[in-house]
Amino acid sequence: KKERSKVMKSAIDIFAGTIAGINVTLVGHPFDTLKIRLQTQPADKPIYKGLSDCFFKTLKWEGISGFYKGVSSPLVGQMMFRALLFLSYGEAKRFLEKNNDGKLESYHYLIAGGFACCVSTIAECPIDFFKTQTQIQIIKAKTIPNYVPEYKTPAECVKKVIDMNGIKGAYQGLLPQLMRNIPAGAMLFGVFENLRIHFARTGKCEVKDISKGKTFIAGALGGWFYWFFFYPFDVVKSAIQSDNIDKSKRRYKSIIQTYKILYDEGGIQRFYKGFTPCMMRSLPANAVMLLTTSFITEKLS
Repeated sequence: KKERSKVMKSAIDIFAGTIAGINVTLVGHPFDTLKIRLQTQPADKPIYKGLSDCFFKTLKWEGISGFYKGVSSPLVGQMMFRALLFLSYGEAKRFLEKNNDGKLESYHYLIAGGFACCVSTIAECPIDFFKTQTQIQIIKAKTIPNYVPEYKTPAECVKKVIDMNGIKGAYQGLLPQLMRNIPAGAMLFGVFENLRIHFARTGKCEVKDISKGKTFIAGALGGWFYWFFFYPFDVVKSAIQSDNIDKSKRRYKSIIQTYKILYDEGGIQRFYKGFTPCMMRSLPANAVMLLTTSFITEKLS
C-alpha cells in the first residue's frame, strides 16, 4: 500500500508536468521566438532595431506561423521535459520531507527546485538547441546573401546534427544551461512555494485552499525571479546553441571566450539582448505552468 502510494504520487507529478508542458509552450513560444532572434542576430549587421521591429518583421516575413517557428520540438519535448522536472521536484521534496521528521522547511523548496532543474536539463538542452537552430534560420537568410536554409523543420535539424555529431551534438550549450538552471530553478520554486505559504498564513487556510489568483501571482513572481537575476547566462547559452553545428566552423570555442566576444560586441548591455520579451514571457508562462501543476497535483492527491 505504501509503495503504491509512492508510485501514484510520481504518476501524478508526471501527468501534471506533461499538461503544464503543453500550456507553457502555447503561452510562451511566441515570446521565446522574439527573444532568441534578438539575442542571436549579428551585432555588426542587426536586422531588428528592437522588440517591436522584430515583432512586425516576423509578422511581415513569415506571418503568424513565424512566431511558432520550431514549435514542434518544444511542444513534444516540453511535455517530456516538464514531466521530468516535476517528477524530480516531487521526489526531491518527498526525500527532504522524509529526512526532516515529515515536514519541509522554507529552504527545502530551493534545494528541491535547484535539483529538479539540474536533472531536467537532460531533456531541456536538446529541446532548446534544436528550437534555436530552427528559429535563427530567418536571421541567416536576411544577413547572408543567397543563403539556403540548412533545415526548415526541427526534424531536419535533428537528423543533420545526429548524423554529424552523434547524440552529443544535441547537448551543444549544456554547461551554460546548467549554470542558469540550477540557481534559477531554486529561485523559481523557492519563491513560488514560500509565497503560497505566506498567502495561506495571512488567509488562515491550508495552502491548497488559497485562490487560483494568488497561486497565479506566486507563479508569475517565481518566473520573474528565475529570469531577472540569471538572464546573462541565457544569452551565453543562446549564442553557443545558435553557433555552427560543425565544430571546425564554430565562432564560440568555450564559455569564457563566448563571454569575452559578447562583451566586446556591446559591453554589459550585450548580455541583456532580448530581455524585454523574455520578461514578458516569464510572468504568464511560469504562472500558467505552476498554476496547472499545483491544481492537478492537489486535486488528484
